[in-house]
Amino acid sequence: MAQFSVNAERFDPYKNFKFRVKWDGNYVAGVSKVGALSRSTEVIEHRTGGDASSSRLSPGQTKYEAITLERGVTHDPAFEQWANKVWNYGSGLGSEVSLKDFRKDIIIEVMNEAGQVAIAYKVYRCWVSEFQALPELDASGNEIAIQSIQLQNEGWERDYDVTEPTEPSFTEPA
Repeated sequence: MAQFSVNAERFDPYKNFKFRVKWDGNYVAGVSKVGALSRSTEVIEHRTGGDASSSRLSPGQTKYEAITLERGVTHDPAFEQWANKVWNYGSGLGSEVSLKDFRKDIIIEVMNEAGQVAIAYKVYRCWVSEFQALPELDASGNEIAIQSIQLQNEGWERDYDVTEPTEPSFTEPA
């Protein structure tokens, strides 16, 4: 089976540096790093009295790992506003948490080198469990100030409506 069905001449897998993140119908500005989408399923070991000495293995509960998003510190408040829905210090007794809308579905898009969306994943019922507004600051440093959110989620799936795009070919002018 070919790795690429539409672009049969393509040999290289997609790169990890062309991506976008979307929530509430909008792309999130400046996201520079997205943690891995990872899940694990517990193993249940069992046997019956009449079985041979070895055990049988069955799948148990599945756990979806948290996803970390990072970006440079700017004036865009999207990370902080979402984190504040889970806990907003000083907002007054009873209004520290927004139980109504603290969960969001997000979309992670991977693009080919031409900037076409090639693969997308939908991540469901995310909420911010950790927010880093500012990194450690260092007067002798030489780095970008990065903020991050850690998203707990209840599962993800590939969006199979996003199919392999026909990649443009460029010909030399005559």
